[in-house]
Amino acid sequence: MHDFEFLRFVTIGQYLPTGSVVHRLDPRARLLAGFLLLAAVTAASRWTGLVMALVLLLAALVIARIPVGYALKGLLPPLPFIAFLAVLQIVFGPRGDAVPPLWTWGPASISTASLLNGALLVLRFAALILTLSWLSFCISTTEIVRALDALLAPLTKIGLPTHAFVLMVQVTLRFLPLLAQEAERIAKSQASRGAEWGTGRGGLLRRARQALPLLVPLFLSGLQRAENLALAMQARGYQGGKGRTAMSPLRFRPPDAAAVALAAALALLVIYM
Repeated sequence: MHDFEFLRFVTIGQYLPTGSVVHRLDPRARLLAGFLLLAAVTAASRWTGLVMALVLLLAALVIARIPVGYALKGLLPPLPFIAFLAVLQIVFGPRGDAVPPLWTWGPASISTASLLNGALLVLRFAALILTLSWLSFCISTTEIVRALDALLAPLTKIGLPTHAFVLMVQVTLRFLPLLAQEAERIAKSQASRGAEWGTGRGGLLRRARQALPLLVPLFLSGLQRAENLALAMQARGYQGGKGRTAMSPLRFRPPDAAAVALAAALALLVIYM
């Protein structure tokens, strides 16, 4: 039955209250540190910076008392998609004029530059997923909403609907585990009706082919959930964030500022390397 257990591989959106020093920081500090790391991983252009980012993320998981093996499981669901993008990058990517290609057939070719670009793509996606997983492990949905509301509050003075954006982020994070549960239910239903699932060989190609029949019912189920949520919010008179207050106000202390400064320094180091 492990072939149908999708939720155990979905790490983004799972909050683990381990009580570590990271969890005791202000939610705004944790959110800013995560955004700085995301920006550094996105801007890093060399494999040395990406490798260092992965090392820093593993260290951050250890400091937050998050099981590293559990965090690495989050790389398994998008692995077929990442591998497909890497193959496209290697075969149809830039050839490099200085060095002749290693293999050529029509428009497809493999060169040293394309192999390096494919490896960089895999490393970048792995670092991005681990960063998002670390954020979700260390910040609950409620804390994300409060932190984003506080950080984006100045933008409300110029008329931007920041609370709508924060609500969208909250619903997205909440829907990720629900979509995994729905995909598991659909896969079990299709297998009970004779669909091939979890049998045979084929590796990533077989998994990608088995995932295709899940897309349409999963998409329709997600739309139905979104419609039910909108109707429920409307029936309860939801009016947005105007005039809302917090039971316990956020306090930005010196350790929080030090954590943000450390994250900024590490992000600059990743980009520099």
